[in-house]
Amino acid sequence: MNLSSTTEQMARDIVDAHRATLALPVAAGAEPATSASDDPVFTAALQACHALGFIPADALCVARAWATRSRRTGQFDPTAWPDEPADFHIAPHPRERAYAPCPRAIGLYAVMPDAAWTVRMARAGVPTVQLRFKSGDARVISAEVRAAVEGVRGTGACLYINDHWEAAIEADAHGVHLGQEDLQAMTPEGLAAIRDAGLRLGLSTHGYAEMLIAERHSPSYIAMGAVYPTTLKQMATAPQGTGRLRVYARLLRDVQHMAIGGIDLRNLPEVLAAGVRNVGVVRALMAADDLEAAVAKWTAALATGGPGATPG
Repeated sequence: MNLSSTTEQMARDIVDAHRATLALPVAAGAEPATSASDDPVFTAALQACHALGFIPADALCVARAWATRSRRTGQFDPTAWPDEPADFHIAPHPRERAYAPCPRAIGLYAVMPDAAWTVRMARAGVPTVQLRFKSGDARVISAEVRAAVEGVRGTGACLYINDHWEAAIEADAHGVHLGQEDLQAMTPEGLAAIRDAGLRLGLSTHGYAEMLIAERHSPSYIAMGAVYPTTLKQMATAPQGTGRLRVYARLLRDVQHMAIGGIDLRNLPEVLAAGVRNVGVVRALMAADDLEAAVAKWTAALATGGPGATPG
């Protein structure tokens, strides 16, 4: 490999090439990831990712992929951000023991706090809905999940249950959605039970490290976020922006994926321009004066990415 630049210059070249699209502020007190590697490409990419505001776990993923690609191609190109699944050691598809695939494109995905809101969204024409119901009472959870399953039946909507996987299996929901903490808390037996029951599995991610963890489980879809600031949930990571969303989507091109977090009709064209056609929405739908009209406008905007994506 012909590397005519110093490691420091290589890092600067990466930052200069991608600052406009991928940079986020470096968190106060953030320490760069460290490694004893003598690979100059790996070291340069690691330094660059820190300067671009990637958290250490994500920086390590990108640096490893950059080094792998440079060895594979025999050259270092600072302008080409890694996006080949094989360079991130993502196994090819299809796979044995994968979760059931989504029967169609996810499209508009409404995440709702209770069964009543979930059913209302399904009846208004939202194609994919999620019940994100919080309670510590198993009987209340079971009743809420069953109410959502029964209420959505016949609407054509696909219903995912957030976290409460046992109740989802018992009620014969379409699928289960797990956040990263929920996924880490799951046992192999629990994950197998979801798959063996034929339920779909969706997983939340907030950057490269979590995306690679999620992808290894061969889920039905992967949610990427938060794209924009949101007040509905305290996020451990900064909003990722559409520049990062674009490279995430390219990496996950062989996996059904969606974007979520602060998306509304004003910024939807930016999400669509990043190459994502499935979006999760909470506030923008719950606040609609005319829900059916709002769903129709979202559906048209997702289908065209054109003028229908601007609010009336």
